[in-house]
Amino acid sequence: MENPLVVLAATVAIIALSAFFVAVEFSLMAARRHRLEDAASGSRAARAALRSSSELTLLLAGSQLGITVCTLALGAITKPAVHHWLTPLLEDWGVPLVAADVAGFVLALIIVTFLHLVVGEMAPKSWAIAHPERSAILLALPMRAFMWAARPLLQALNAAANWLVRRAGADPDAPAVGTDPDTLRHLVEHSANVGALDARYFAQISGALEMQKLTVGELVGSGPATIVPAGATVGEVRAATRRTGHLRVLVGDGDQVTGVVHVRDTLTAPDEAAAAPFVRDVFTLDRATTVHAALATMRRTRNHLAVVTDGVTVVGVVTLADVLRRLFPAVGASV
Repeated sequence: MENPLVVLAATVAIIALSAFFVAVEFSLMAARRHRLEDAASGSRAARAALRSSSELTLLLAGSQLGITVCTLALGAITKPAVHHWLTPLLEDWGVPLVAADVAGFVLALIIVTFLHLVVGEMAPKSWAIAHPERSAILLALPMRAFMWAARPLLQALNAAANWLVRRAGADPDAPAVGTDPDTLRHLVEHSANVGALDARYFAQISGALEMQKLTVGELVGSGPATIVPAGATVGEVRAATRRTGHLRVLVGDGDQVTGVVHVRDTLTAPDEAAAAPFVRDVFTLDRATTVHAALATMRRTRNHLAVVTDGVTVVGVVTLADVLRRLFPAVGASV
């Protein structure tokens, strides 16, 4: 292939394809799955990217196959053409034929390697890492089409690679080593011990990590919950709030809690009015529920107070303020 325009067009196409496969590989490696899930509800491309992240080993096999083919294509098309153009040019400058041929080969190799390395790999890699979700979604559909067409070959290559890994004594299906809470806790403790992490931040991060194991039963305050009888008046609710400082007052008899009333809702009612119209359904949690799960549920259901039970009797109440005081003890102490 000696036509310069044809070689140039082929080189541009090959480098663009190489950049595409490199960007796909690094974008899916760096993308946060929860962000792809958030975008998937309204975007077909985001759903395609999410499917690719679910079969990452196959996608990586496809990316590596594409990059390898592009590298071989540059070596078969661009490098010989550049070598062919440079050799007579060097001869015209007075370089002997053998030296011109060797120099042309070396220069062609340098030029092609530079183009492939910088334009076809390093630049798209940096772009994909800087914008992982955006690049993953942008490139998802054409990559899914390539994977559909090449799936049998990719599965065969992946199976061969897994066989070699097993022969080496490793398990290719073993779960990846992640950053679990225990690992993070050890890292935070080490950082605090060596002085790399401020004590205030250490307390906050440790509190957040404890929420994975801490239960609401352990978080229940030692003081009694504020409760008024089921037939209480608005005046009694306000009196309970003034006495305890609690804005949310439980309604019930004995260990049976039937609802909760926020004193704010009663401000326009007279004291002698019944509190029943202002009572809301009570939100309950089992005492074994982790604080992390409880916080997520309370945020989703827009509840600021939860009644903690052991399945039969009321153990106490937990509020968002209790959780915040656990996370930010310095702030909680000043509230």
